[in-house]
Amino acid sequence: MTLDLDAYLARIGWTGQRRPTAEVLRSVHRAHILSIPFENLDPVLGRAPSLALPDLKAKLVRGERGGYCYEHNTLFAAALTALGFPVTLLTARVLVGVKPREVRPRTHMLMLTEVPGEPVPYVSDVGFGSIGALLEPLPLVADTELHDAPRRHRLVHAPHDGPLELWKLQTYTTGLGNGAGHGAWEDQYAFTVEPFEAPDYEVINWHIATNPRSPFSRGVHAQRTTAESHLSLTGRHLTQTAPDGTRKERELTDEDEVLRVLADSFGVRLPEGTRLPQ
Repeated sequence: MTLDLDAYLARIGWTGQRRPTAEVLRSVHRAHILSIPFENLDPVLGRAPSLALPDLKAKLVRGERGGYCYEHNTLFAAALTALGFPVTLLTARVLVGVKPREVRPRTHMLMLTEVPGEPVPYVSDVGFGSIGALLEPLPLVADTELHDAPRRHRLVHAPHDGPLELWKLQTYTTGLGNGAGHGAWEDQYAFTVEPFEAPDYEVINWHIATNPRSPFSRGVHAQRTTAESHLSLTGRHLTQTAPDGTRKERELTDEDEVLRVLADSFGVRLPEGTRLPQ
């Protein structure tokens, strides 16, 4: 199946010359992040999201919904392919909140995108549900900083016993418990450049959506990035983070307020009468 590129670009509000250039990649990547929210409501409601392009179009493009990494990045990879970019799909181990000596499975989807004439591919990822997510793609070069304002990212090599180099994506955090004027580089996820295929994500998607121990099947997680702030909803806990790292937090009162905030602040509207599990 092919993507309706016109509908997708209208959804993210992008207009421009449709050529596989670095500037097009950067601008489409940022437009996607700012336009389509991250949310896991299908797993919370007891169903595994479809990764078929017609279903992604109905939900993320035509519907007032978002999705999680497999949905976002499957859609984005199809859009990049339609624009003429060669894409290699990858998986990563999420490192946010990891405990010492904890080894998590590779469950996050991302991709490498080649730009004709460029010496190295770009790490592209519009589906990482975190304030540490990339706003723009990052060249696959170690220790080179990306100022994807208001965020900062870099890639570093990590010790690894396997045959492939292990890369870690890091973001620079300020004002998040580091003290005024201080910051730190924090790990987001680790990956190798081993290619993965669509059937691999079907298996991972099913596991993450249906495993009762998966955080994505047990409670609401929603993220939305705007030009002014980053919104995060975990269960009933709503956090708004400004570009300088300052936060405003509050607890939503009940399920009805959760649904209202999802609709009004995140742009996620469920069918009338939908009730979230308690």
